[in-house]
Amino acid sequence: MEHENTLAKNISGAGKGAAVDAACKRLLANKSILAWILKDCVEEYRNCDIRDIVEKYIESEPQIAEVAVNPDETNVSIRGLSNEDTTLTEGTVTYDIRFMASAPVSGELIQLIINVEAQNDFYPGYPLIKRGIYYCSRMISAQYGVEFTKSQYAAIKKVYSIWVCARPPKNREDSITSYSLKERNVIGNVKEPIQNYDLMTAVMICLGSGGKGNNVLRLLETLLSAKIEPEEKKQILQNEFDIKMTQAFDKEVTDMCNLSKGIIEESLAEGMEKGIVIAIRNMMDKLKMTAEQAMDTMNISKDERSKYEELLKQTAPKA
Repeated sequence: MEHENTLAKNISGAGKGAAVDAACKRLLANKSILAWILKDCVEEYRNCDIRDIVEKYIESEPQIAEVAVNPDETNVSIRGLSNEDTTLTEGTVTYDIRFMASAPVSGELIQLIINVEAQNDFYPGYPLIKRGIYYCSRMISAQYGVEFTKSQYAAIKKVYSIWVCARPPKNREDSITSYSLKERNVIGNVKEPIQNYDLMTAVMICLGSGGKGNNVLRLLETLLSAKIEPEEKKQILQNEFDIKMTQAFDKEVTDMCNLSKGIIEESLAEGMEKGIVIAIRNMMDKLKMTAEQAMDTMNISKDERSKYEELLKQTAPKA
């Protein structure tokens, strides 16, 4: 019989406010899930078998919410080696998930550094892609003193920052977009080896309502959905994606699903109309949803939404 690991106990201890975020990161850090993300979003794995990515190419266990983006915060750098950086601290920011991976390219194995982020708010007050590019830049500069020293720039490893956006705007739903460095001849016609400049790629995975035939969109929308029952999720993951349901993974999927339902059920105990308002507010606070997204999840009809929007304004906490 498997017992709860340290992370599972920490989730229980942190209460409902932390469970969604922590469970989401843990689910995305599962190697089988990462393998599907890599196959569809990382060019170097396009022709690889999922099992090979899991067993051969993802190195060790991915680090979850442990590695600082700005190295002067914790002095933790890749591969667990200590590293000092003279950059000024810009607040405590950590990568959601980061890991090393090898990839078969032109008959050789190259090494990549990959970061995966779970993001609910697509418009957090700045263009999200800029943050993705910043993370790529930090993962490159943090290699100094670890992967290379002095002028050994040839040893710099390519980095990926992959963002899983659970609630994007309508015009970006069901999309995967990558941003990378490209060669463009302004004058003349030269050809630099691609490995000398193709060093960073930011990828935005924007979920929607089904995936429209794409494997990783279908997988992630199933995995992170608040509407699909846990048993159905397990069947889809196992039957369509050949992902084994271990007890630990099974528990995390169930906890993720039950949390949003629990918020609604507890709030409804306060009385129907008042309970619905409380449920909407709780989902906005704890699941980082907009009022509209919360009402979508609760299947509140269009006709009733203006009433609840007004009640939300009346019961809004005073600044």
